[in-house]
Amino acid sequence: MAYRYLIFYKPYGVLSQFTDQVGRATLKDFVTVPGVYAVGRLDRDSEGLLLLTDDGPMQHRLSHPKFSHGRQYWVQVERQPDAQSLERLRRGVTIRDYRTRPAQVSAIAPPNLPPRNPPIRYRKQVPTAWLEMVLTEGKNRQVRRMTAAVGFPTLRLVRSAIFLPQGHLSLQGLAPGQWRDLTPEEQRHLPRP
Repeated sequence: MAYRYLIFYKPYGVLSQFTDQVGRATLKDFVTVPGVYAVGRLDRDSEGLLLLTDDGPMQHRLSHPKFSHGRQYWVQVERQPDAQSLERLRRGVTIRDYRTRPAQVSAIAPPNLPPRNPPIRYRKQVPTAWLEMVLTEGKNRQVRRMTAAVGFPTLRLVRSAIFLPQGHLSLQGLAPGQWRDLTPEEQRHLPRP
């Protein structure tokens, strides 16, 4: 049986599932391949890379915390974090009685992203900054809770890459709402049992 592996650029406001009881936008509005499911999740108010597959064992290997696959996020935060706040994020912070694992965190120039619809709130007197964060765990709303815990609320969150044992997957070449099959080379990077 040939499995399908897709990369999807999830737009803001879309649920990471194929059904919704109250009629919100879902993956079904964009992805026409039957039988595939998201590997992990992105919140409705987050954007970026989702991997979808019908390969259950692969889905498990990529989403279960014990395998610790890195996920890279571009995070626009309110105000400019200082070095001490970035170091706290790197070491891990306590959110909801849980201490996050250490993360890779660095300040970056604004990434080249399409405008978000709707745009983030703009406050003339409050600057924003961009961070690149690589996490190896995926707790519910973790990035947002981490940045808030150090005093810099997240305004925009985009998953830009998923790191695999032999390479990575990225959003390169996709616009919000677009998807494509993984290339044979990308499929060779997927972890095997």
